[in-house]
Amino acid sequence: MSAKVRVLLVEDHAVVRSSLSLLLESYGIQVVGEAADGETAIRLAQELIPDVVLMDITLPGMDGIEATRQITARMPATRVLALTMHSEDVYLVQFLEAGGAGYVRKASADRDVIQAIHTVLAGNTFLGEAGVQALVQQYHAEEAAPGPEVLSERELFVLEQTARGYTSREIGEQLGISSHTVDTYRARLMEKLGLSHRHELVEYALKHNILG
Repeated sequence: MSAKVRVLLVEDHAVVRSSLSLLLESYGIQVVGEAADGETAIRLAQELIPDVVLMDITLPGMDGIEATRQITARMPATRVLALTMHSEDVYLVQFLEAGGAGYVRKASADRDVIQAIHTVLAGNTFLGEAGVQALVQQYHAEEAAPGPEVLSERELFVLEQTARGYTSREIGEQLGISSHTVDTYRARLMEKLGLSHRHELVEYALKHNILG
């Protein structure tokens, strides 16, 4: 008889953890530990050496992407599967770049998670139809994103300083304007570039060599 697959479950909602644990156990998969935050996930992964980590992307404190990056760096044999909500599709590429092996939406976890676990254990990547669509959409969004030439000089400055980690107040002090005005410039430039999240500003600045 083959050894049971050993899974570490990382999810900050106890009800979701409980239902997933019951589902996995019903298929003969052993849940060796549970964590509700990224730091605990890293510690337990090193202690328990699971075959697979089911990792929620959105966690309190350290997020699931950074926890995945650290786990895969320290334990390359352990496969990490993302558990995501629909709104978190934007993080899929970041998760895969962090060493993640697959992607399961919580809404379809009861249908997909068992197949996903066996797929990644076989050395493959599991995306599912939703994951493939998310990647395609992100690819086309990146292809369609306008260049920085559409920005005014001041908007470009706000973009650069935001990407470098400066606050609105600090940028405003450099420009001699209020933090509220800086926020207005930032909202305007994000609309021009088709960006929705602050982290996308950093990615955009790096992609277009704005940080030098």
